[in-house]
Formats: sequence, C-alpha cells, structure tokens
Amino acid sequence: MVNFPEMAVPDDPKLAQNITHFARALRKAGLAVGPGRVIDAIRAVEAVGFTRKADFYWTLHACFVTKPEDRPLFAQLFRLYWRDPQYLEHMMAFLRPAVHGVQEDRAAQPAEKRAAEALLDGQDRPMPPQDESEDAVEIDIDASQTASAEERLRRLDFELMSTAEMAAAKRMLATLSLPVPPVLSRRTQGGHGLLPDWPGTMRQAMRRGGEVMDFATKRRRKRYPNLVVLCDISGSMAHYSRAVLHFVHAVANREGQGWAQVHAFTFGTRLTNITRHLRQRDVDAALAAAGAEAQDWEGGTRIGACLHSFNRDWSRRVTGQGAVVLLITDGLDRADDGQLGREMERLNLSARQLIWLNPLLRWDGFAPRAKGIMQMLPHCSSFRAGHNIASLQGLADALSRPAETGEKTRLLAMLRDA
Repeated sequence: MVNFPEMAVPDDPKLAQNITHFARALRKAGLAVGPGRVIDAIRAVEAVGFTRKADFYWTLHACFVTKPEDRPLFAQLFRLYWRDPQYLEHMMAFLRPAVHGVQEDRAAQPAEKRAAEALLDGQDRPMPPQDESEDAVEIDIDASQTASAEERLRRLDFELMSTAEMAAAKRMLATLSLPVPPVLSRRTQGGHGLLPDWPGTMRQAMRRGGEVMDFATKRRRKRYPNLVVLCDISGSMAHYSRAVLHFVHAVANREGQGWAQVHAFTFGTRLTNITRHLRQRDVDAALAAAGAEAQDWEGGTRIGACLHSFNRDWSRRVTGQGAVVLLITDGLDRADDGQLGREMERLNLSARQLIWLNPLLRWDGFAPRAKGIMQMLPHCSSFRAGHNIASLQGLADALSRPAETGEKTRLLAMLRDA
C-alpha cells in the first residue's frame, strides 16, 4: 500500500519532460518501457489530471507496470523521483563510500538500491570531504584477510541486491550444483553382494548336473530420488523466490547431478505446476513462461490450502520412492484452523527428506512466534536459511547428511522452554 503525503507542485512543472525522464529511469532499472508507453502515459495523465496524487500514481502504474514482480521497483522509483524532495541526496548516501562509526544508518529498503542506481546513472558519486588543513597521510591496508567481491556477493541478502549484483548473483546461481547420493532400492540385481541368490544358485547347479559348486549372491540396486520444489511466490517472498527458481532451473538442466526428475511448483493463493517450463534451456524464457503460468505472483498467502492441493493431486505422482522435498516459504500463514500442521505432517510422511528454507532465519534474533511457523516446524527434516547464495550452497550438506536438522533442534527447544 502506497501512502501519498502532500507534494508541492512547482509553478512551471514541465510534466511531460518529467514523465519522460521517469520512464527512462524505469527502463534503466529493468522495466520494459518503450516510447509508446511514454506517450500513452503522458496522454493518460492529461486525461486524468494532476489534482490527486493517488490518481497520478495509479495512472503511471497502469501505463508502465506489466508484471507483478515490477511493482516494488516502480513504487520505490515513484517515491524517490516524485514524492521525496531530498531523493537525490538520500540516494547518493546509498552509493557513496563511507566510514561507518557508532551511528546507525537506515538500511536500504527492497528495490531501493536498484532505483537509486537507475536514477543516478551517469552521475558522479560524491566522495567524502577531505580536510585540506591536515597533511596527507599514506595509509597502508593489509587486505589479505578481507573478503573478496565474490564472497561478499555470496553472503548478500537477495532483497538488498542492486540490479548489477542480482545479475552477477544469477550467473553464480547458474553454476551451482546440487549433487545427491544414490539410495538403495528394494530391487536387487545379480553380482557380488551380501544377499543370497537362491534362484541363481539353483540355475548354476542345473548347468552342472544338479551339483552345487558355489552359492550365487546378489546386491540391492542403486537409484536416484526425485527433487520436488515447492516455492512460495507471495508478496513477502517475491525477491527470494526469483533467485531460488534460477537455482532450481540450473539444477533441473545440469547433467550428472544424479536427480531422477526435478519437479517444481509455485504457490501463493493457489498451487501451480511449472515443471515443464523449467525444462527449457534458456533461463529467461523458462522463468517468463513460469511467471505467465503462475497468476498469483506477489499476491496473498494460503500455505495450508496449497499444501492440501499438492498432497491431494500431486503427492503420489512425484514424491513416491523417497523423493526429497524442498520447501521455500517464510511460513507466515494467517489461517488458524490447524490445516497447515496436518498438511505439513502428511507431506513429511510422503517424502524421504523435507528441507524447509526460510529467509527469516537471516535475522539473528529470529524466534518461532508466528502460528504458521509453530505448526510447520515439528514436521520438517531440516530447517535452514534461504536468503543468499551461501545458504543455497549449504543445501549439499543437508542432502549428504540426512541427520543434519539445521536450526530445527534449537528452535524446538525454544518453543518448549516458552
């Protein structure tokens, strides 16, 4: 929801030129804004008028925003460009090099850094002032222990990444792998093993006139499980779900990782199967098709109802034979009818391993106080963070060590003590 405080309108606003410059900033930030939409926006504002700020916002929104994932970026750019008289100074503060002391700076809001880069493209970033009265002092810094740019990007929150950082993060996600060890099947095959093969022993004996010369043995076959991804695409999870789907696309299209099949589902207010879209080799085309299929992107959250739909319609098809289920959600479901806990328990029983990735674990003081999280937590195999590249890379540990529960044990103890 966008708030509209009072905004002073200059005597000679030159509104058409300002709308054109605003559209140019939107295009630099990643929105598909062409000259035709700029003309339509100017004509729409001329028809609607410039008397109410809410009408002006939604008029430009209707002309420039075509995808749900572009809404936060448009809102930030509109606030910084049209409504904040100190927007330039404020955005410069995001991008200037600074030495942080005991003061506490305000953290950048989602999409605010990308909005700042789009509006300040081509402008010089200010350097901190220097005291000319002091003599120049040469400072030697030992950077051997500092983190590299790649390491910083690995640990940077997806929601706080700029446009360039998110592009670099997507390239890193495309190179990640998620190998899985094979599991032993109930089926057996002939060979050197520890299980006795009585039919094979009798067949060998019949070839030798009925005399048993040796005992045949067999061993259990090895097979690879399915990977099932359930990704929350509600408003609070939009930035994280896009990055996770890039990672899932890389896993689904990378050979030699061992997965039998990779199935992907999105859910917000309803469940959507996007498995066939992620099979496309081009990641942009795959995610564009998936976004067109999922109509509830950045909408509300009905986790319990969506898990019920999955357990009823898809569980037997994709989670059979010991599949690994990867659940990406913050667990913030307002329903209080107990359905979420029941469906989570059923999902856990149908999977060999249920790994829950929650971006809320990025906070040091995280506590399972939400009712949805309290219902879901006892029924997952592992509870892990999922807010940056490093957390996705850590999934390999959870797969190689099924007994590793992440933060689940600690948080369950916290619930018992409370």
